[in-house]
Amino acid sequence: MKIIVEKLPLSDNTSFVARTYSTPNFEVPWHRHIELELILIKEGAGISFIGNHVGRFETGDIFFIGSNVPHTFQRNPDQATSAVVVQFKADFLGNVFLKLPESKDLLKLFEISLHGLAIEGKSKPALASLILSLENQTGLKRIILLCECLDLITRSKDYTLLSTQMETGLNAEKQERIDQIFQFTLEHFKRPIQISEIAKTVGLSVPTFCNYFKKCTKKKYIDFLNEIRIGYACKLLIDTQKSISDICYESGFNTLAHFNNQFRKFHNTTPSGYRKAFLSAGDLEKISLVDREVYETGNE
Repeated sequence: MKIIVEKLPLSDNTSFVARTYSTPNFEVPWHRHIELELILIKEGAGISFIGNHVGRFETGDIFFIGSNVPHTFQRNPDQATSAVVVQFKADFLGNVFLKLPESKDLLKLFEISLHGLAIEGKSKPALASLILSLENQTGLKRIILLCECLDLITRSKDYTLLSTQMETGLNAEKQERIDQIFQFTLEHFKRPIQISEIAKTVGLSVPTFCNYFKKCTKKKYIDFLNEIRIGYACKLLIDTQKSISDICYESGFNTLAHFNNQFRKFHNTTPSGYRKAFLSAGDLEKISLVDREVYETGNE
């Protein structure tokens, strides 16, 4: 499946998008767009895929995603999800504005946003309030509020970089190829994937594919694949009562030992330790006796 290049719906009275998208309109496929995106999760939880980052999103989370960074948010099944989405072009105030000395830090923020940013820290509640207000504003106040959002992110620097830096300036052919790799992985990570299979899918030899992927994403393909699998496993550990063994195999791993090793690599804890940190005592009572004993001993 080819990645979707999204074109944003703008009215004659607006220069950028600021609106709430709710289930079922919240769901979007793997896509990218030239506009930068500021997104506040109002309700729900699930898995976020931003560039080559895989992680969870929850109510109250805020992300800032740079231009043409591929991304998607997959909500938990049977759970309503909504978010305020703000999408704007870097030059929405004009090229002259971006050339002003006062815009230097803003340009740097736009460059950093190519990693995808998770907003954290003391500025997060204030930013959430601004985003919520922005959705209902019109006229000049609307532009002022967006500038306040960007100014707050720029000054506070309360963010975490999510994706490793992608190679910039990819031509259309190379961009389409890396998009195909990402999309194929998202669709098939639950089953065994051989490097030769994914390389053939995009018309490359195995050595060329390995070098190409690492050059574009700054990480090995197997690490990217395992990151997606672990992200999905985290979702199952928190949102289901399935055993750790079942979650291991459903996430695409073929042995518990490998699953445990990879989980420690990404989260510095065991799958059972991760689950215990998120679940209440009442929820833990619903888990199988075998898994509860694992939690208490801290051993897999």
